[in-house]
Amino acid sequence: MIAVVAALVPVFLLIITGFALRRWLIQEDAHWIGLERILYYVMFPALLVDSLSRADLAKVPVLAVGGTLLISVLLMSALCLAIRPLLARYVGTSSPAFTSLFQGATRWQTFVALAVAGNLYGDLGLALASVAMVAMIPLLNALAVWVLARYATPVRPDWRRVVLAIVQNPFIWACGIGLALNPLAAWIPGPAHAFVDALGRSSLALGLLIVGAGLRVGELIHPNATMFIACALKLVVMPAMAISIGMGLGLADTNLAVIACCASVPASSNSYVLARQMGGDAPLMAQILTFQTALAALTMPVVLSLIS
Repeated sequence: MIAVVAALVPVFLLIITGFALRRWLIQEDAHWIGLERILYYVMFPALLVDSLSRADLAKVPVLAVGGTLLISVLLMSALCLAIRPLLARYVGTSSPAFTSLFQGATRWQTFVALAVAGNLYGDLGLALASVAMVAMIPLLNALAVWVLARYATPVRPDWRRVVLAIVQNPFIWACGIGLALNPLAAWIPGPAHAFVDALGRSSLALGLLIVGAGLRVGELIHPNATMFIACALKLVVMPAMAISIGMGLGLADTNLAVIACCASVPASSNSYVLARQMGGDAPLMAQILTFQTALAALTMPVVLSLIS
């Protein structure tokens, strides 16, 4: 438990620092948008290429790790859709609000997951979390767009644009390049490795600062039942599902711990952007993200210590 908390403390301190920087030093949105683009298209892909190209993939159960998280996402999606009528009847959850609950229960904050996996389990943890990204990102994007199109807006999405956006995702391309370079790692020139490694090492800290900058503390004032349900589904039910499925598939030790890490992080900050663009309940989405990030500082150590 102490080791887990020690690994998580720097992660959440960086998030708090990002919040403080946004509030008191860099308040203009344009600066953070620029940083996010550099991170999204350059620095974070460099981390994925570097970690996967140098990983000992013989120690990475790709199918079991990816399969566990895929099944977990599908089960959580099915659960959310199954309880939607109950939420509408007994909690008063509107259709746009349901889309925010769905995103909050299924999507995951990549930067937090990779930072924690790297702090706790080193290069192997980064490689495992990268495999999780390849498995989850296309499915989660498609599901989120479908739910928003079905319940939040009368306009049907152009699925060709959705597929194109998934195919153009730099994270997926970076993972593919890293895996392709893995057998050739010994022949990669030292300066090229040093360059990519320097970019990659900078990405996690910057990503966590950006997560903190996106928090909206004002959303903590008026919580509602839908928000609390979304937090419970993401921070409690999703990890329980993923750990149970992983154990059923024979995963243990570091492999199972990284599964738990990826499943127990808060939802992605991109969820807010998507909710705003497609007619979802964006204020509720912001509230869910803020609460989940705060609560994850308490729930993640418990989840990870239970399987350590």
